[in-house]
Amino acid sequence: MDKTVNASSTLARSASGIRVQRSLAIGAALLALLVIVGALLVPGFVSVQNLRSILLLAAFLGIASLGQTLCALLGALDLSIPFVIGSANILLPSLLVSGLPPAVAIVLVILLGALVGAVNGLMSFRIQGQALIMSLAIGFAVVGATQIYTTLGSIYAGTVFATLPEWLRNLAAFNGKTFGIPMPPVVFIWAILTAVVVLVMHGTWFGRGIYALGGSRVAAARLQISERKLWVAVHAISGVASVSAGMLLLGFSGGGFVGVGDPYLFTTVAAVVIGGTSLLGGAGGYGATVLGVLVLTVLTSILVGLGLSFASQQAVVGLIIIPMVAIYARAPHIRNQI
Repeated sequence: MDKTVNASSTLARSASGIRVQRSLAIGAALLALLVIVGALLVPGFVSVQNLRSILLLAAFLGIASLGQTLCALLGALDLSIPFVIGSANILLPSLLVSGLPPAVAIVLVILLGALVGAVNGLMSFRIQGQALIMSLAIGFAVVGATQIYTTLGSIYAGTVFATLPEWLRNLAAFNGKTFGIPMPPVVFIWAILTAVVVLVMHGTWFGRGIYALGGSRVAAARLQISERKLWVAVHAISGVASVSAGMLLLGFSGGGFVGVGDPYLFTTVAAVVIGGTSLLGGAGGYGATVLGVLVLTVLTSILVGLGLSFASQQAVVGLIIIPMVAIYARAPHIRNQI
């Protein structure tokens, strides 16, 4: 029996590893191709200024996509992400206007993000057949409640202005520097976050538990992995990542706007898909999502440089996603390989 379990585990890790390597190779090739196309078609595409802009925008999307990646590895999707981003973007300045110290306000928003994510995870776990709609409903409820709170005593809805701490503005400033390097600090924060997440996912029981649960619930149960605890923890992390992205976007724009998270409704999912992480769970990872984020951001930069409208940009992104999904779909899910 033990030999059978060990053999199955080895086969699962081998199959997952091959799939991840294949996804990374495809993503890297696509990214290299887009960089070449951009250099040929868009004047100044490979300039330092444009590179800084691409990495800055990629950092926001990358942080927002962290929770989506972890949810996808479980076989779930979190559609509350854009609404939590927008809520944090207007809640923080509202708390600052009320006189709360910046550090306390930021910690409070992070704790609220974790709480919302945990509730989302618990509710989604209980009715997994409708988990997608549940996460969307949680998002609607959160953004609605936040707008009600921020508009008390104000005639404006969805827009909040406040004097932000200088260090928060510097984190996401386009012209910001980190240790003398002309690159916004948020880019380095994203790079460190990426390294930590990759290490945690592959070197800890928590990370391996997510892969095990996404690959096979039966196998995870036999390993005494709590499905409910992982769902709650992963969605809580997604909530923290979302409010962090919302606050960083506030530092970038200087003013709170509830609709700032709207573009992240499907771009986080697109980044996960393009990176090659299976939406059925068990295969992929945040490193692959980082590639997907860079592909999306570089592609968007090219399309903007060519003067395409937002609708045209959406059409092109859709045409990119279709063949990527078709390529990844040819590989059978890990559950069917063990």
